[in-house]
Amino acid sequence: MDDALLAAKWMRVLASLATELRAPYLRAELLTLPTETKAAALERICARAEQGEPEAREALVSLVDLLAQPDFEAEARALREMAKQAPFLALGRLLRRPLRPAPAAAIQQPVNEARVPDYGVGRPLTLGERKALARRPTRQVLDKLLADPDPAVIRLLLNNPKVIEDDVLRLAARRPNRPDILAEIAKSPRWAHRPRVRMALVLNPSTPAEIAVPLVGLLMRSELRLVQSSTDVAPIVRSMARDLLTRRPPMKKEEPPEGGMVQ
Repeated sequence: MDDALLAAKWMRVLASLATELRAPYLRAELLTLPTETKAAALERICARAEQGEPEAREALVSLVDLLAQPDFEAEARALREMAKQAPFLALGRLLRRPLRPAPAAAIQQPVNEARVPDYGVGRPLTLGERKALARRPTRQVLDKLLADPDPAVIRLLLNNPKVIEDDVLRLAARRPNRPDILAEIAKSPRWAHRPRVRMALVLNPSTPAEIAVPLVGLLMRSELRLVQSSTDVAPIVRSMARDLLTRRPPMKKEEPPEGGMVQ
């Protein structure tokens, strides 16, 4: 199929699906196609999303969701190499990575060496006990759970209906923070699509670049300006915001107001 037709098909189908089905659909599509074919179609979507087209921005959310999944890294690497060769510039911007590895100070402490919160029972709780609390937390113990260093505890907590957006926002904005904890938030369809949570992840210097950079592609104009002016975020994140601002067309009525949600 022609890449323009393929991109149009993906945008049409993704818009018709329930939110939780979109990323799985796109993953299944991408895994069946040659790298050059799918990269060319994604390039069209990325380029149109950079211009603020609503249908393309909606489709881009599904790709960003996939990029936050560790088991999609090999596919992302192949797409990144193809974007360099083609070149597919818009796709390459979304998939860009730092040229240098993170400094040693930014490497997180192993979970088994990190400090577990005092849950007030007179002894350290086991991982199994903390996971049980995360499945049925009370408001009294929730603050302790949000400070837990184990991603498995946070994963269960994020899926609990008692947790509200303000809880997740506090966790996403906490500094310093563990990159693997922030990655859990980015992987959560329930929370990663919330504009305030998304922005907190982008602005947190502990968020890994491979998560923060694609999220920048979903930001609104005023949010991009804020990221561009932030001195806390990594240079590659600021660079992405600056590039998108230069490519964004003049303000149009279809751009939703500040705080609007792209899903």
